[in-house]
Amino acid sequence: MRAVCNRGEAGEATLQLHCNKRDIRAYIGGEFTIICTYQSKFLFSKKYWCRGRFQYNCDILLDTDGVAKPKNKNRLSISDVQRYNIFVKVTNLQIEDSDVYWIGIEKMNADIMTSIKVTVTLVPVSKPRLWPLTPLTDSPTCWGKPVTIRCGDAKGTNVFYAWYQNIHHKSFLLLNSSDLSLHCSILTEDSDYYCSASNSISNAQSDALSVKTLLPDDSSCIYVANIPGQPVYDCADRMRTTVAETSPTTTCIEATKIPSEISEQSLQVNQTAMHAFFSRLESIFLLSA
Repeated sequence: MRAVCNRGEAGEATLQLHCNKRDIRAYIGGEFTIICTYQSKFLFSKKYWCRGRFQYNCDILLDTDGVAKPKNKNRLSISDVQRYNIFVKVTNLQIEDSDVYWIGIEKMNADIMTSIKVTVTLVPVSKPRLWPLTPLTDSPTCWGKPVTIRCGDAKGTNVFYAWYQNIHHKSFLLLNSSDLSLHCSILTEDSDYYCSASNSISNAQSDALSVKTLLPDDSSCIYVANIPGQPVYDCADRMRTTVAETSPTTTCIEATKIPSEISEQSLQVNQTAMHAFFSRLESIFLLSA
C-alpha cells in the first residue's frame, strides 16, 4: 500500500497532526517512542507508520489495522488510543534504520502526514576499567610470578581494546588486546601502562597501571602492580627475606701459628736477659752496703 499526498498540504498537516518529536537521534540497540495528536474528525481513520524520503511514495511498515511488513513485526508497534493520540514505538534499532519516516492518517484524496527523521549511530565507548585475573593481595608479584591485567567493561558498540606503555613521557603501543601479561622478562624498570577502548566514533582511556620493579631478574624478579580501585599491597616481607639471604658473611682472620723452635729460641733469649738483669741488680746492692 502506498500513501498519496499533495506536496502543498505540509502546513495543513502540521495543524491537523502534531508529533512531539520530529528529529530522533538514537544508539544502535536502543528504542524510541513518538506521540502524535490529531483532530477528532480523524478518530475512525486508519493511521500508519511509513518509510521513505518522499511522502507521496513511502512504504507503509505498519498500520493500526495490524498490517505490517514481516521483518518489522517484532520491533514496531503503532496504536491509536483515546484523546486522539497515536503512539509509535520502534525497538532494537539498527544502523540501517536511519532514514526519513512519516506518520500518516488516511484521508479522502490526500492523507495527512508528518515527517520524522531518524538517525541511528553506534554507542560511544565509556571509560574502561582494569582488574587482575589473579588477586594481587596474594602477592604473586612479590615472588616473580606472572599476572594478567584485564581491560574491559567499557560501554559501546564494537569496542576495540589496546595497551600502551608510557616511557619518558611518550606513549608506545604494546599490543592490541584486552589482556596485558606482566612477567619478569619484560620488567626491567618502573613503568606506567594504560588501556584504550575505542570504536569508529569515540575512544576512552583507563586509569594508569603503575608497575614498580623492586628487584629485576629474568625469572625471579620482585615487582608491585598498583591499580586504582584495587587493594594496595607491597612486597616488604619478601624484600626483607631477600636482603637477609644475600647479606655478606663476616670474614675471620686466622691466627698465625708461631713455630715451636722459634718460640723456644725466644724463651732462651728472654731467660738470659733476665739473668743478666738480676746479677747487675745484686752487684749494685753489695756496693751500696
